[in-house]
Amino acid sequence: MSTSFQVALWIQLLAAGLGGLQGALFAAGERDRRIDVLGVIVIGLTMSLGGSLLRDVVLNQPPVVVWENWYLPVAGVSAVLGMALHPVFARATWVVTVLDAVVMGLFGAIAASKASSLGVGEAGALVVGVIGAIGGGLLRDVVLGLPLSILRVGTLYAVAAGAGVGVLVLLTAFGVRTPVAGLGCVVVTASVRLAAIRFRWTFPEQRAVRLRRAKDRRPVREPTG
Repeated sequence: MSTSFQVALWIQLLAAGLGGLQGALFAAGERDRRIDVLGVIVIGLTMSLGGSLLRDVVLNQPPVVVWENWYLPVAGVSAVLGMALHPVFARATWVVTVLDAVVMGLFGAIAASKASSLGVGEAGALVVGVIGAIGGGLLRDVVLGLPLSILRVGTLYAVAAGAGVGVLVLLTAFGVRTPVAGLGCVVVTASVRLAAIRFRWTFPEQRAVRLRRAKDRRPVREPTG
């Protein structure tokens, strides 16, 4: 059943600002790629607005990052701030990691809430929420020509996003208010992501099933005597 979209604009802009900050910090740390000032800002904008853009495309909605005046200025200023403060944050690498986890949770909660408000079912809201959560990082990797983070061993990006969004979908199904369910989504997403890094949780690397060859199937000798 569809409901009104209950995520306040300031929360959406907070997510956009943190996304721009985190994206710029990430790009500024890629020294070997010699990214210029404009490039850092572009990566910040990509990280900030990518998830919202993909979410609205999937939902067949006008992209809010285009129609809402505040998104681009907030994301752009945050990206410039992240670039300027990179030497400070570089001393505490955990800041970028925590920001990444929190931003994922915020975008996942916003995307899933918007999908539910449009009448999308629980399974669809889960998918849209995950897309919103990881979309910015996905487009960032594409722009920088990096291996996609969600496909590499040891990241658990999609798992963390899915866990958080799943909690939101479950809570809202039981009548919990959207702000409370959204907070639960952010906490669970960030907790799973940070725990995966801290304890090195991973999925096993892909491998093919190995079949025993006929010549390796040696007859078993029966004991004598």
